[in-house]
Amino acid sequence: MDFNLDDEQRQLLDAIRDFCDGAIAPKAEQRDREHKFEDGLIEQLGEMGLLGIYVPSEYGGAGLDCVSYVAAVEELSRACAATGILMSAHHSLCVDPILNWGTEEQKQKYLPKLASGEWIGCFSLTEPGSGSDAGAARCMAVEKDDGWHVTGTKNFVTNGREAHVIVLFAVTDPDDKRHRLSAFIVEKDRPGLTVGKLEEKLGIRASSTAELIFEDCVVPKENLLGERGRGLRVALTTLDGGRLGVAAQAIGIAQAALDTALAYSQERQQFGRPISAFQAIQTKLADMATELAAARVLTRRGAWLKQNKRPYEAEAAMAKVFASEMASRVTNAAIQIHGGYGYCMDYPVERYLRDAKITELYEGTSEVQRLVIARKILTDPQWVTAR
Repeated sequence: MDFNLDDEQRQLLDAIRDFCDGAIAPKAEQRDREHKFEDGLIEQLGEMGLLGIYVPSEYGGAGLDCVSYVAAVEELSRACAATGILMSAHHSLCVDPILNWGTEEQKQKYLPKLASGEWIGCFSLTEPGSGSDAGAARCMAVEKDDGWHVTGTKNFVTNGREAHVIVLFAVTDPDDKRHRLSAFIVEKDRPGLTVGKLEEKLGIRASSTAELIFEDCVVPKENLLGERGRGLRVALTTLDGGRLGVAAQAIGIAQAALDTALAYSQERQQFGRPISAFQAIQTKLADMATELAAARVLTRRGAWLKQNKRPYEAEAAMAKVFASEMASRVTNAAIQIHGGYGYCMDYPVERYLRDAKITELYEGTSEVQRLVIARKILTDPQWVTAR
């Protein structure tokens, strides 16, 4: 497996980096302070093609590969973690399940608008009483002559404020433990659907994390996504890809922290010389760079497997757990290198630390990732050997 980017991918990332440095990074602190994206940001992302990177060209997307996608998420997250997850959740959690499970009619209807950025997508699985135990959801969808009548409350919905299209999971067969859930495509303007509480968060503050309330919301029958009773499989398969996006987000945050800490260490003078001349600082920088490189390889490996339609569930879990915990360590080290200044909001490293923490929590906590990895090892011991 060759994870080196080819010339076309490098040109793409150079263009994305220039865009991020010019349009995204300068307003990252403002977004964090104001807890929202500025007007016109989503339109800019759409014009750059960042909201349809791996959507096939026949549906209006760029038709690129998954390795290019995670590299793009990394670049965007380096500039602004909240903007990075806007793109990642849109792709991984809404576009992907429609691509993988949607009918041709559903793809023709939704993918072109999602790829262009005219519509933003989100994923609605978690409920107040069910997080890691997704199968315990209680939001109900009852089939009637005029469609599916959905009643219940969802929370922690990334992009919930901005989204036009929701991939929703609801109980359709409550007495069937294996096939309780089904997946649906729901448009935001359906009667009976309202956006409730917006969470006030430690980090990624511009990214909306919303409550969605369904009160006898009628969803057309043709908006069932995949087969009835297969919703849990749709959800878990989708989350595998989402974990690669979160891993890439964590890498981008950590890269920003390393870049900032390196520059500061070369400028900050103590005892008559830059602090980068001291071995204690050099050791921190070396560890930060090494962990960052390892996380990038794990993530691109998972993306390569996904792109080549090979099993990647455990590899995605490895990438996410390592990259997310790495990001917390690296951002913490960046603050340490800054000393007292790192604790002040005049410097961006405190924001990087706040942004990094969520990557250990959403789309499956670190504890859940380790369960996924352990299950793979126990059922396939040869998986961890060189091959």
